[in-house]
Amino acid sequence: MASLPSDDCRLAEKNMQTKKPKKERKKKSIKPSGPKKARTIFSIGHSIRTWKEFISVLRNHEIAMVADVRTIPRSRHNPQFNRAILSRRLRAAGLRYCHLDGLGGLRHAKADSVNTAWRNASFRGYADYMQTRGFVKNLQPLIRMAGRQRVVIMCAEAVPWRCHRSLIADALCVRKFEVRHILGINSLKRHTLTPWAKVRGVKVWYPLK
Repeated sequence: MASLPSDDCRLAEKNMQTKKPKKERKKKSIKPSGPKKARTIFSIGHSIRTWKEFISVLRNHEIAMVADVRTIPRSRHNPQFNRAILSRRLRAAGLRYCHLDGLGGLRHAKADSVNTAWRNASFRGYADYMQTRGFVKNLQPLIRMAGRQRVVIMCAEAVPWRCHRSLIADALCVRKFEVRHILGINSLKRHTLTPWAKVRGVKVWYPLK
């Protein structure tokens, strides 16, 4: 079952929708068509960063919205990343926050999984979840927000290829997004599709053969 967007997500999307005054219609000039620039979404793991380090990284990369993709949005050892504290501090810093629990990890692999190339059970479980309508539906709020502002998806793990963010990034890549993993204040790594992934349209799966 797909998760409903959290209250902070609905508020964030509402705040992005500003009414424009009506203007007299003007004839649109015809511009030459060309290849569309890929849309970009960023990725970050909060890890053990201090609040000062974290907000400095976000500002350096000009992030406007943090999309939290942790299933459980809290940290015992790093309470600055607990949902209530994090969302309040981000708002105070002029950034938006949204908890997308429908994109969270901790998914169980199916007995008849088609994603057997993943030996790691948690990655295989998330890949199984990616085959569902729920995943596709829960991806839509992220895509909408990324069309209006600079968004970073956030989880706890610092290394992107050890986190389910890398699988979300695969799903975004086949939807014509460029995903850039933030590794440090001046360090970015462009995401490339997992080598053993198979793609059909916007469907991604990971068979052993």
